[in-house]
Amino acid sequence: MPSTVEIVDSFKDAIIQIATQTGTGTGFYLRKYDLIVTNNHVIEGNAEVTIAGKKFDKALSRVWYTDRKHDLAFLQPPAQIQLPEISLGEYDRLKDGDPVIAIGHPYGLNYTATQGVISKVDRVREGLKYIQIDAAINPGNSGGPLVNMGGEIIGVNTFIILGGDNLGFALPEQYLRTALDIYAPYKGKPSTRCHACEFLVLPENLDSGKYCPSCGTEVKLPEMPKEEFEPIGAAKTIETILKSLGKDIKLAREGANTWSVKEGSARIIIRYNPENYFIASDAYLCLLPNDPLRIKPLYQFLLQENYRNRGLVLSCVNQNIILSRVVYDLDLTAENGVQLFQQLFQKADAYDDLLKKEYGCLERIEE
Repeated sequence: MPSTVEIVDSFKDAIIQIATQTGTGTGFYLRKYDLIVTNNHVIEGNAEVTIAGKKFDKALSRVWYTDRKHDLAFLQPPAQIQLPEISLGEYDRLKDGDPVIAIGHPYGLNYTATQGVISKVDRVREGLKYIQIDAAINPGNSGGPLVNMGGEIIGVNTFIILGGDNLGFALPEQYLRTALDIYAPYKGKPSTRCHACEFLVLPENLDSGKYCPSCGTEVKLPEMPKEEFEPIGAAKTIETILKSLGKDIKLAREGANTWSVKEGSARIIIRYNPENYFIASDAYLCLLPNDPLRIKPLYQFLLQENYRNRGLVLSCVNQNIILSRVVYDLDLTAENGVQLFQQLFQKADAYDDLLKKEYGCLERIEE
């Protein structure tokens, strides 16, 4: 039987980060079906989402299958990327007290694994069985795999009870396996499983454009929108600026009011907080050097640059060196924003190279 460390390592390349305009979540790749599995509520309302993994950069992914009743969705995997094979276990063999591992991206802490046990194998909620676990799962874990000690997926981490003490629930693999087998013959077609009668609805059998042909319930296929998503207010200004600077907006979006872009070797995260009206742009550069003799001259350089730079601040957070700019939303326009962001991007890339070359700073490790 593999160790916990071996199990987690074997899964990391198959765990997928998922982002939409409104939030983030987790998914996992199943080679047998050549699909990414996640929760429906992670991608809800989107026919296209952003995905990223250990073996590939951010990319757009088509949503092919949605299932509101079982809270499942299947996505298109990245092209020409070899991802590891992970297998489904057997729900019928589970027992209360069995040890389990939940893997996901809670609160943006990528590739987090938590251990626990099955509190109850067959907790029934709204007519479905769920695996109740005490392994800590949090927002961002949704759609990630629940794994047994044999390294097999036994469930999809789906929801928690707010205010509960580690009360997490995973959809058993038997429901997932059934959904995968139902959709497999129609792979590459947008589809949805009727939440009333569980009939698989496809474009060719959709009744009157919006009804299940089996029971008449209104359903919605994951179809690409005729018009692109348009943010409003400060978010729209930020996206207009990023477009002007040649950034791909769809790939930059990382949830509500958050964007992430690369400029050379630097990674810049832009966050807008509508509650305090400020836009914070943080460029993550390199890491502090290991040599203690280099720290003092490095700090002196950072302080000198902060004195010279107007509106930009170099700081150290843990081991990270960060170049930041904060702008009040009413002061930001599409015109002045191009100059402000461009200066940040260019300085970030230049500082990253200089700090590594002149002060022995270390390459930042991206998760």
